[in-house]
Amino acid sequence: MVSMIEAIKKRRSIRRYIDQKIEDEKLEELLYAGLFSPSAYNKSPWHFIIVKKDKMRQQLSRCTNFSSFAKEAPVLIVIATDEDAPARWVENCSVAAAHIYLEATAQGLGTCWIQIYDMDTPDGDDAEAYVKKLLKIPEGSRVLCAMSVGYPAENLPEHNKEKLDRNKFHTEKW
Repeated sequence: MVSMIEAIKKRRSIRRYIDQKIEDEKLEELLYAGLFSPSAYNKSPWHFIIVKKDKMRQQLSRCTNFSSFAKEAPVLIVIATDEDAPARWVENCSVAAAHIYLEATAQGLGTCWIQIYDMDTPDGDDAEAYVKKLLKIPEGSRVLCAMSVGYPAENLPEHNKEKLDRNKFHTEKW
């Protein structure tokens, strides 16, 4: 089992994947990691849309100028929120995505965040509206991101303390 700090250090944004199906048990654990996330007022307003079909992954890979790699991932998890979500929906969904990121790393999977909220499609349209239409997400709901998930085709080095800027640490005041 990977410790939390090991998962944090090993977590990298992976954009290339091998052609291998993700086991249902591993995918379920990723979703549970998201569901176990804390949220404002304990509302758990998120929804996770699992996308496995090639055609839909192809279409989602065109949602922004930075999402083309998504078509190669065996799974995309789109993170959205209820229409009646509290005002902190961005923070709530971001924490859920972070939990999914770390669980994916612990499972030996790679993932990468694909920003959808506040982004444009390559044609200049609203990326969130594009994704909502594709996935039939209800009117009034919001979409934060998609996460590509798969077995990494690249082995990136883990983060290490020596490369961190300790000047970012402050005690008591800036």
